[in-house]
Amino acid sequence: MPYVTKPLILLLCLLVSGECRKHGHRVKRWTGTVETQNSLAKKPPDVTKSRKMKTEHLLKVDDHDFTMRPAFGGPAIPVGVDVQVESLDSISEVDMDFTMTLYLRHYWKDERLSFSSSTNKSMTFDGRLVKKIWVPDVFFVHSKRSFIHDTTTDNIMLRVFPDGHVLYSLRVTVTAACNMDFSRFPLDSQTCSLELESYAYTDEDLMLYWKSGDESLSTDDRISLSQFLIQKFHTTSRLAFYSSTGWYNRLYINFTLRRHIFFFLLQTYFPATLMVMLSWVSFWIDRRAVPARVSLGITTVLTMSTIITGVNASMPRVSYIKAVDIYLWVSFVFVFLSVLEYAAVNYLSTVQDRRERKLRERSLPCTCGMSQTRTMTMLDGTYSEADTNSLAGYTQEPLPEEEQEELHEVPEKPEHMVVHLSVSSESTNTKKKKSIRALNIIQNTHAIDKYSRMFFPGSYIFFNLIYWSVYC
Repeated sequence: MPYVTKPLILLLCLLVSGECRKHGHRVKRWTGTVETQNSLAKKPPDVTKSRKMKTEHLLKVDDHDFTMRPAFGGPAIPVGVDVQVESLDSISEVDMDFTMTLYLRHYWKDERLSFSSSTNKSMTFDGRLVKKIWVPDVFFVHSKRSFIHDTTTDNIMLRVFPDGHVLYSLRVTVTAACNMDFSRFPLDSQTCSLELESYAYTDEDLMLYWKSGDESLSTDDRISLSQFLIQKFHTTSRLAFYSSTGWYNRLYINFTLRRHIFFFLLQTYFPATLMVMLSWVSFWIDRRAVPARVSLGITTVLTMSTIITGVNASMPRVSYIKAVDIYLWVSFVFVFLSVLEYAAVNYLSTVQDRRERKLRERSLPCTCGMSQTRTMTMLDGTYSEADTNSLAGYTQEPLPEEEQEELHEVPEKPEHMVVHLSVSSESTNTKKKKSIRALNIIQNTHAIDKYSRMFFPGSYIFFNLIYWSVYC
């Protein structure tokens, strides 16, 4: 029995000693953890993770009434502005407006937003804080449409400095009206303005100004337009008066655009000139070719009408005459006159044939027994040898030089022959000579085409010289 008791007592002692060792390790681990937490508690607190130092408390947003402007009741608060033009998207002549995308930045000081900082570094926020503080109420005068970009979030930045200075920037696309003068279109230059102004605060409450003068406006060198050349950007400012509210500071972004002429030369001027030149071809076509000359004249007139309609469709309905209207309508008049020229030639040819027919009917039966001086003209080669033999007893005067040349050109059968029957009556001879001269002018209807070949091109060239010297 004593031999059994001793081993049991020994086993019990070993178990008790093992439990004591485990308890000692647990105490050490717990002690080490407590020491570590005590060491961390001695470091300065992280203000970004402290619930008491969130943005509203740091900037004291809840301690002030931001519905009123800074220094309310005192002098006007100065608000500086600068603009960076990102793109000039479009110019519309029909709507008389332009679309521009820009970065609009405001600078002012609000002591209510000042905070203590050992590093003097600013804090940057997005658009969520803008709704809780005061910002300038700048709007675009004569704006038709505008919006703040919101992809992927609202493109708004707010930067606050420890001394209370604030930078407020936003990215805006605005479509504004532009009063354009088209009296010299398409050889014109247009000056447009984007105007900024405070909506509620007069110049006694808010002083709006360009922060760095002309350097407050910066542009991207890659800005370009298909129809215009951007010549100059510049800034101005002045006061605007409203009878019911008072005086307001207004800022202007001015830019000058000069239109590219080459597009309109290809699409308008060259086609119109070619149509006018094509109408002159009818002067070289035989006047007896009625279908050819009529169809050519009508085609050129209709083509000019189409060109005029196409140009006016892309332009506003202004009440004054544009430079392109002068050119197109003068060209249309030249084309129309070429049609009237052939109408005159055709009419005179018809009158001439009618008179020749009457002369043949009156002259040929009276070749015998003629008692007074007569002048007989036999035309179109319809006379016979018997008719000429019946005149053998009369004297034949030589033909004028022009008629002799025509006879040499067609030796077989002359186009016309003039025979003068001479008797002693001088007064009757004088009257007949005058009637012959008038008849020859009417008979030579081809002379109208001959003079038109020189008159129409010369007049059109003279018009072009005056037009381009005035508008270029």
